[in-house]
Amino acid sequence: MARSARLESGFQDRLIKRIKALLPECFVFKMDQVQGIPDLLILFGGRWASLECKRSSSAHHRPNQDYYVGVMDMMSFSRFVFPENVDKVLGELYEFMTGYRL
Repeated sequence: MARSARLESGFQDRLIKRIKALLPECFVFKMDQVQGIPDLLILFGGRWASLECKRSSSAHHRPNQDYYVGVMDMMSFSRFVFPENVDKVLGELYEFMTGYRL
């Protein structure tokens, strides 16, 4: 049974399905709950990305999340993603991973 759509976990489950549909040969890993580390690691070809899922744009950021998303974005690609920006972030992710625009 799918988790509640109102919870971050439900959003995360739907997001993973969308990422796998967008990049069919990718690997998506849910990261351990180390404080601040983004929720998802995406591997595709020779590239990687991380995403921190939030249930809304106004959701609270836990300690170190801004730091790790920033550092990982400098290393590769990392974003906060929530229902209000999911299409934009997935477009940026696709372009970063493939070199093509949606």
